[in-house]
Amino acid sequence: MKQITVISGKGGTGKTTLTACLSQIAKNIVVADCDVDAADLHLLLFPKIKEKYNFFSGKAYKIDTNECIKCNKCRELCRFNAINDNFTINRIPCDGCGACYYVCPVSAISETENCAGVYYISSTENSIPMIHASLHTAEDNSGKLVAQVRKEAKKKAEGTNANYILIDGPPGIGCPVNAAIVGVDLALIVTEPTLSGIHDLKRIIQIAKYFNVKSMVIVNKYDINLKNTEEIENICHEQGLKCIAKIPYDEIVVKSLVAGKVITEFAPDHEINTIIKKIWEEIK
Repeated sequence: MKQITVISGKGGTGKTTLTACLSQIAKNIVVADCDVDAADLHLLLFPKIKEKYNFFSGKAYKIDTNECIKCNKCRELCRFNAINDNFTINRIPCDGCGACYYVCPVSAISETENCAGVYYISSTENSIPMIHASLHTAEDNSGKLVAQVRKEAKKKAEGTNANYILIDGPPGIGCPVNAAIVGVDLALIVTEPTLSGIHDLKRIIQIAKYFNVKSMVIVNKYDINLKNTEEIENICHEQGLKCIAKIPYDEIVVKSLVAGKVITEFAPDHEINTIIKKIWEEIK
């Protein structure tokens, strides 16, 4: 079983769109959306949810107002102003540090496991198993949720004898990105010929190297700045990476997204589909 994570140093490079297209071309796969902070692969693949599970991370705290003596010690200690005048804890600013729990002289504050999000086991319109998730508002530990999604995806792939796990990774270089690429067989890096794209490409290449993950690069919308595209190709050469494809800018991609379809379905005979098919042949 081969695990491929599609990543990008920055958001908006077309990572998720490419992942959705590849999922329509590949056979015998499991798809995992590991962009748990802002998941949107479901907007293109329309998964039908079969199972839903809560994701627990950290601690949640609640004040029993019947036991509270309103000594104000918890409010004075809280650095996040999460406890209001009525001695109710607001979950949004609460960091879950537990200082209030330990300072309360009458044990009026209770501690429970914090439900930080949910993850789903689903099936796409084309009957492809898909694991996806989302964090609740203001929750953190997205890296742990990414790890959970990958764990479920591997379990599903083993159960269905899938040949591939195709992962839509988060943008950036933070904790969820690390969790999305560690241990995979290939990091497929999508970038664009902009200054920020080049800057973030350099950073994500170093992250992949740190985790000893093989990487390949795709330049999306390469023809909007040919000089920057040439610089990206030079960076790939210097880093010993293969730039396997350059995808041109075309409004047909935007039109397909507006229609809620991947371009492989919206315009199957378009030249971009030919490029995407070649990408899959290169990475599979």
